[in-house]
Amino acid sequence: MTQRTDTRLALFRTAIEPDGLKVVAPSGEVCMAPLEPEGVNRSVRVWKDMCVAIQVSTLIDEWLSEILGRPCSLVYMPEGSLRHTNPAYTSPGDIVGFADAYPVLVASEESLADLNSRMEVPLPMNRFRANIIVSGCEPFEEDTWPNIQIGDVRFRAVKKCGRCQVTTTDQDTAETGVEPLRTLATYRKEGSNVMFGAYFVPETIGCIRVGDEVIIQSFQGPSSIAQ
Repeated sequence: MTQRTDTRLALFRTAIEPDGLKVVAPSGEVCMAPLEPEGVNRSVRVWKDMCVAIQVSTLIDEWLSEILGRPCSLVYMPEGSLRHTNPAYTSPGDIVGFADAYPVLVASEESLADLNSRMEVPLPMNRFRANIIVSGCEPFEEDTWPNIQIGDVRFRAVKKCGRCQVTTTDQDTAETGVEPLRTLATYRKEGSNVMFGAYFVPETIGCIRVGDEVIIQSFQGPSSIAQ
């Protein structure tokens, strides 16, 4: 289930708290889910991939199903469940969780500013749901970075991100429109896709923090920008 088929999902809010995962419905109703899953193993499908997941709890399944009007379940991907990325763009052993295709999406504030300069009504970055937002570079420069280092973690570039209709859903109201895809298509179209942001794969384990410096590894040697 994604916002592609049910835009109401944009209106749910979550927060990790000491006693569990707090899930807030569009109405403001709250349900707490345990951080350690309590349910049974099940097979789930993400696009063409089948992988093992664990039901988080019967309680939150019933709560979500009632709100959304269809049977659904919140599931957790355990460490032993390995969903591999597309081998055409990544290396053997690269894995991803329940995201569409790749583990990390990077976008820059300058790319958003460039887009908004071409639009009548500017849009916030949450339309693009990036994992890491950087600043201090040229617009769309993130498309060209082969490797970056943030904190303890080194990231390898995968490919530019072709955007779908979820970007046209207002993340605060769940209303849909034609932007930003219409404007992006005028200058960021490649084949049948319009591009915004770039995918990366982490090559090391570590911590990254808001405000960390971003080190860009290029053929001319390392350089840095502010995150």
